[in-house]
Amino acid sequence: MTDVSFPIDDRNQVKRLSKRAHYGRATLYPILDAAMLCHIAYVIDGQPFCTPTAFWREDDTLYWHGSSASRMLRNTGDGVPVCLTVTHMDGLVMARSGFNHSINYRSVMAFGSAQRIDDPAHKRRAMDAFVERFFPGRNALLREPTVQEVKGTAILAMEIEQASAKVRAAPPGDDEDDFALPVWAGVIPLRTVVGARQDCPRLPAGVTPMADVTRYETGRVVDEVFLQTHRLNDGG
Repeated sequence: MTDVSFPIDDRNQVKRLSKRAHYGRATLYPILDAAMLCHIAYVIDGQPFCTPTAFWREDDTLYWHGSSASRMLRNTGDGVPVCLTVTHMDGLVMARSGFNHSINYRSVMAFGSAQRIDDPAHKRRAMDAFVERFFPGRNALLREPTVQEVKGTAILAMEIEQASAKVRAAPPGDDEDDFALPVWAGVIPLRTVVGARQDCPRLPAGVTPMADVTRYETGRVVDEVFLQTHRLNDGG
């Protein structure tokens, strides 16, 4: 991926600890693609809201979906400015003073205007794309969605106009005089891993998981699985 940077201005410029800032797609997109959950921030009649939801990326466009009756989807689909954020916690940074404790993390803030997808064919493709994004090959196994299910689902798209990432991946940054203190300091790594599959209690006898599910192998780091499924959908 070419590391083309997004334009920088007051909206997306990282001002505090700017040495941790990144604006290139080659850094930002793997952070987005290693996640399924994001938070969408927006304003309705002067009141700020922030809604967690599942999302996925295709090129420079982010998509998310939910119930057509949800407040967020009803109010952010007509060009309303939104900010989509993703954060991964990678470690607890234990220092020798409370002030210098920190977190190792990867985060992205992406800015743009949300547009609701109303064309039925486009919406249906997006619904299928969401399933395929995380479970490649699963659509071929599923029943077709009903007209009511399609009607009851809203899909929004946001072309990324600007974005920035902020990353910390470092040991404690203690004051020089504190390094000699007899207090343990270091990093406690954090990872989200896949647990053992749990069969549906009503699963018919003889039905076993296929590749769409078995990629989520017990013990695998979830980031790695999500990046793998994204590459499969992206032709990688």
